[in-house]
Amino acid sequence: MESDFFTTKEAAKITGCTLRQLQYWRDKRVIVPTVDATGKGRSVFYTRDDLVALMVMEHLLSAGLDYTQARAGLEALREKEPNFCKPSVNTRYVLSNHKENDHIILKDFYAKLTVQLSQFRKSDHQENDMTEEELEAVTRRKRINKTLTQLGWTIADYEDNLDTSRLNCHAVQEYPVATGRADYALFVNGLWIGVIEAKRLTVGSQAALEQAKRYSKGAFEGVGNWRGYRVPFLFSSNGELVYFLDIREESNLTRELTTFYTPDALAELFQRNYGEYYQWLKTHPVEENDRLRPYQISAIAHTEKAITEGKRELLIAMATGTGKTFTIVSGIYRLLASKTVQRVLFLVDRRALAAQAVRAFASFQTPNGNKFNQEYEVYSQSFKKDEFGEDDKFNSQVLPNSYLVEPSPSHTFVYVSTIQRMKLNLLGQGAVNSEETGDLETEADAEQLEIPIHAFDLIIADECHRGYTSSEISAWRKVLDYFDALKIGLTATPAIHTVSLFKKIVYRYTTEQAIADGYLVDYEQVNINSNVKINGTFLKEGEVVRSVDRETGAKYYETLEDEREFNSTDIERKITSPDSNRKIIQEIAQYAYKHEEETGRFPKILIFANNDLDHISHADQVVSVCKDVFARGDDFVQKITGKADRPMQKIREFRNRPQPKISVTVDLLTTGIDIPAIEFIVFMRPVKSRILWVQMLGRGTRRCDDINKTHFKIFDCFGGSLVEYFADSTDFKIDPPRKQTMPINQVISNILDQIDPEGHIDILTRRVHRIDRNISEEGREEFKRFIPDDNISEFARNLEDRMKTNTEEMVSLLQDEEFQDFLENYPRAQKTFYIAEGVEDTVSSETVIQGQKPEDYLDSFYRFITENSDEIEALKVLRQSPQKWNAEVLEELREKLNQNRFTEEKLQRAYQLVKNKALADIISLIRSAYNPSEEVYTAQERVDKAISAVTNEREFSQEQLKWLGYIREHLIQNLSINMEDFEYAPIFERYGGRGKAKKVFGNQLNQLIDELNSAIAA
Repeated sequence: MESDFFTTKEAAKITGCTLRQLQYWRDKRVIVPTVDATGKGRSVFYTRDDLVALMVMEHLLSAGLDYTQARAGLEALREKEPNFCKPSVNTRYVLSNHKENDHIILKDFYAKLTVQLSQFRKSDHQENDMTEEELEAVTRRKRINKTLTQLGWTIADYEDNLDTSRLNCHAVQEYPVATGRADYALFVNGLWIGVIEAKRLTVGSQAALEQAKRYSKGAFEGVGNWRGYRVPFLFSSNGELVYFLDIREESNLTRELTTFYTPDALAELFQRNYGEYYQWLKTHPVEENDRLRPYQISAIAHTEKAITEGKRELLIAMATGTGKTFTIVSGIYRLLASKTVQRVLFLVDRRALAAQAVRAFASFQTPNGNKFNQEYEVYSQSFKKDEFGEDDKFNSQVLPNSYLVEPSPSHTFVYVSTIQRMKLNLLGQGAVNSEETGDLETEADAEQLEIPIHAFDLIIADECHRGYTSSEISAWRKVLDYFDALKIGLTATPAIHTVSLFKKIVYRYTTEQAIADGYLVDYEQVNINSNVKINGTFLKEGEVVRSVDRETGAKYYETLEDEREFNSTDIERKITSPDSNRKIIQEIAQYAYKHEEETGRFPKILIFANNDLDHISHADQVVSVCKDVFARGDDFVQKITGKADRPMQKIREFRNRPQPKISVTVDLLTTGIDIPAIEFIVFMRPVKSRILWVQMLGRGTRRCDDINKTHFKIFDCFGGSLVEYFADSTDFKIDPPRKQTMPINQVISNILDQIDPEGHIDILTRRVHRIDRNISEEGREEFKRFIPDDNISEFARNLEDRMKTNTEEMVSLLQDEEFQDFLENYPRAQKTFYIAEGVEDTVSSETVIQGQKPEDYLDSFYRFITENSDEIEALKVLRQSPQKWNAEVLEELREKLNQNRFTEEKLQRAYQLVKNKALADIISLIRSAYNPSEEVYTAQERVDKAISAVTNEREFSQEQLKWLGYIREHLIQNLSINMEDFEYAPIFERYGGRGKAKKVFGNQLNQLIDELNSAIAA
């Protein structure tokens, strides 16, 4: 049947292009496919015009033209024969039941195209005979003039006695200078402020900037003098590529633009005085205050230094939970205050993060005591009511489209937007496919706009590590590359694509450093040893199981005719064990109840489930089990996934309200969502991405002083294998992004064409192994039609050897189109999901500290102490000279222990688990390394013992006894005291400080301090 639109597969069949080639032409904007063209859902469709453009480009390239020549040929054909590029009904491309019809159409097409190609080549030969000047004139006439005119420039030829004072928005061709003639002189408001040097299409345009520099220096009537340059803005272009240099600041470097500046943009840029703005930043350093932490101040300072040095792409890598958003909001405020930037785009990839960013700007207090939005406009895309809470007083304003299409020097604002929306604004609905939509949130009100490249001065890419596939990375790159702006990426986990996008990591603050500095909390590891999760399960022949039809959700019981084995990766994908999930939750419940008993509060628990698929949702099953096991009402547990009702509202409830206490998610809460009160994180799903793993852990690292949170627990339901797999994840190793799957016919083509044959044979082998796992029994029989003597598993195992020993036979097989089609579209096994209610799991758990069992952690500590007794001064004092014990010695001891990952909290926890003694003080722990039988005290017990020893048989006045009580409280917290403590410690300041203490104890104060310190260490 005839159709005005064609699917991707139809387009590939008709044009002979592979899917990869189609994507290439889409990226090149040769074709602009339509989304939802027939109302059939988020699919991509192509018009007849698209297919003609594809055929022209492919034919011209196959005829020996290079890309730029072929593109020029396409444009020439469109211009000279528009009817040819818009086929009539008789020649329109349609799918037919008879392939020969398609061939007839294509044959007719090629015949006509060959004539056009011949004519084009004649004109191409004519151009080849032209001089350099003539070829550059062609570039100007055909390409640059058209672009400049579209951007608002008026093209004019130079004439003698030209009154330049009357020129505005003019690009004057062949403008004379001392060293020749500039291809274009750009005038705005009577001022010559720009030079364009044009080169023919086949010449690289970047080198042509050197010629533009000469023209700038040779200008007769310049607008200033910058190290000998008299015209500030230099461009070079071959009609495709545009390079630009602002020569006013010596630190500025040449950069590539997507197009030229508009006259308004160049006029605005001319008014900017970056030297003055940078000087403001240097003379107004970030001041220490109670809102910014030292590392945040350092991050802002490093960023500003890089900007003043001419860097335009920067990356800030700060651990999850260390306040990246607050840091960058503070930095944005300073850049706005200095006038370094005026229009800021704050990009995120999820609406939840956009709403969170808007709240961050709304709550930020400026140095003047105002809210951010009281001094600068803050805009966003439109939000639904449930995306902001009832307590959010800030009413987000939607950015007017005029701010995007007509940027003005009078506009100073911040715009918070999702990357998906901005890409739609730039490229239209057809440019965004379903793989690039982040969390699948639609932007139905987004429209394509004519946005100039100078619309923003600064772009912030928040959580820029996200993008696990090539298409997602492409979305970021297309938006970031379009604008000419400063670009700053924020992430906790830089990967290859983030480093390539932002070039330079200007500041890094790691999780380990943040924990050591006390800004984040560390985790305690609990390994859940589930036999089913770790080893999989086995169903016997004749066993009755409940089956679920994945398509309809219908459930029925069936008796297995054959035994079935499921490995660990099949759990929750092909089979579930309700007993396993229940026992895991019951095991976690024991830790939750113990936590509640010790702290008086039930912990906030975040559980990462395997999936939330229709009919077989693991998340739903976990929610149901949790409600049953904990039995604390229906609101005690909730699911937060993209399929949940009002997920944004549920996130707010989990963050701000006492209930729910347990949230089950898959990946919606993996990044950017701040819920500091989370104390348990449960991994019931496998994780393979380092970036995802670090982000998941980051949900628990945040401090929560309201509940005195000291650490959080992670429950590895795979026996500790997850933690072991990511043991080095905090080192920020750079991981490559996962590429989209290559079609199997392309893999085979690469093998036959000797394109990395070993690598592609390995890919094919793995694909065939995958087929072996998923193929139906009927499919296995069909496979024998191609290789009678082999099964699929044997074929996969022997594939590499066969390619070497039976090359001719294997080449023939791989070339067989039916065999290729079989490998791509083999019959899959029935989509049945099993509920193994009869499978009983064995579940146990153990606490792990720093990757070790508690007893092993203590042994490591004891070894460290005994091996360093003579190296660490504090250890020598404890063993040999307790009278020298003081605050400085204790501080040195704690620092040495922290450097070797022995914190007091972890040591106390390990000792409690092994010896059943809670809150052992650090001195007791060290002494037990030398003498395991020595009595172990808590800090309070040690202090009471020391005070008793010092005050025994001595008389004190009532005032002195009262002050001894203050000293006792201080010692319990610090295990040492010195004279300065009386000056600065809050408990002493409250009651008169050092002066009062001296008055109360007189000359005895120094002696009392020495005796107490000595008794503490004894």
